[in-house]
Amino acid sequence: MTLSELARVVRSKNAGPTLLTIDVLFADEDAFVRGRAGLTVEAVAARYGRAVADVSVISVSAAKAVKIVLPREVPAGAPGDRDVYGAQQHVPLLGLSV
Repeated sequence: MTLSELARVVRSKNAGPTLLTIDVLFADEDAFVRGRAGLTVEAVAARYGRAVADVSVISVSAAKAVKIVLPREVPAGAPGDRDVYGAQQHVPLLGLSV
């Protein structure tokens, strides 16, 4: 099963001009536990081609959610930025096997 099949919502956005956050929301506890197990720092770093030290994965059990924080490759709005709002940066996670 992929993350896009398991999660209710997967979205990304800027957290200031240099950070990106990805929110993954699950419908129930079973989906949350399974998704959280698959969303490791190592798995996320591999999907984005980043060092493990650059990735934070935060589980919020009460919300059945996982928040991922990583630095943007290019600051928002800088030359070379292809997604000024960071709204399309969640896509590499959609096919992650969980």
